[in-house]
Amino acid sequence: MGREPSYTRNAVILAGLRSAGVEVIDYTDSSGSYSVRYARSVARFAASPPREADAILVGFFGQPLIPFISRLSRKPIIFDAFLSGYDTMCFDRKRFRPRSLPGRFFYRLDKSACQRSDLVLLDTEEHARYFVDTFGLSADKFERVLVGADPSLFSPRRARVPDGRFEVFYYCVFHPLHGTEHVVRAAAILGGQSDIHFTVVGKGQESGAIRRLADSLGVRNTDFIDWVPYPSLPDKIASADVCLGGHFGTVEKSRRVISGKEYQFLAMAKPTIAGDNLANRELLADGRDALLVRMGDAQAIADAILRLRDDAALRESIARSGYQRFCEEATPEVIGRRLADLITRIAEK
Repeated sequence: MGREPSYTRNAVILAGLRSAGVEVIDYTDSSGSYSVRYARSVARFAASPPREADAILVGFFGQPLIPFISRLSRKPIIFDAFLSGYDTMCFDRKRFRPRSLPGRFFYRLDKSACQRSDLVLLDTEEHARYFVDTFGLSADKFERVLVGADPSLFSPRRARVPDGRFEVFYYCVFHPLHGTEHVVRAAAILGGQSDIHFTVVGKGQESGAIRRLADSLGVRNTDFIDWVPYPSLPDKIASADVCLGGHFGTVEKSRRVISGKEYQFLAMAKPTIAGDNLANRELLADGRDALLVRMGDAQAIADAILRLRDDAALRESIARSGYQRFCEEATPEVIGRRLADLITRIAEK
């Protein structure tokens, strides 16, 4: 794995596999840099390849590992792509132009990793369609495995004690796909509602621009917090009346994926507002499991917040139904059983 095993996507998959009774031989590394993690994982794999394994699962962000793994072992490779490096660097974060040398490198890295793998996992069907169309790959190579969340951290808690304030919670790392600007504009729209308060947690690429936007709009109903330790995140979620899941941005990637925080909010039975896109509709029904709002539309976010503030019965029903969807589709146990079936299928080919 390119990311550390504690990274949410990797951690849920590992927990799910073990819960399904799959024996896992772990070659992961938790060093602080990508290069060190890659080098140590490959070295461990080369020194003691899993000769009795049914398949090799290369987790996120494992694109650079695939060329080595495919040469060191003839076992079937299941690759959890999770995201496209090309899309992330060229269109989401806009670090490189698509036809630049780095852009072409990331394109080839994604395509080659998928081609060398026997099965590729992605978080939504919509995301898989992007890979098929962009990299010219067969749709038969892809399977959807949802991201999920860890119920040992994120689980329903006793309802917060009413204090006269309606608390809206949002967190992200301030990348363009998140659309944090629209959350801030929604806060400005609701500035005249004295009982509504926002808490926005995180920092990243657009932090400075977001703070300047809040200042220019005269936002006074929002607390900005740079960082909350991951184990303390459930406490912040529990203290909210409504959570904003996103993605609210208008970059194309925003429409293809379900944000990781949505699963956490659903797992804690919190009424959630999310972007209305095909990815979210793979899991959630508008008005039943969450409120889905037009992306890039601050007024739509503000209207959804007011609707939930003014309708306690709707808040309760959405929270209950969203939690049920999480339990049915996105726990580590459900994800682990699906992965176990996929491993059996690929090993029997």
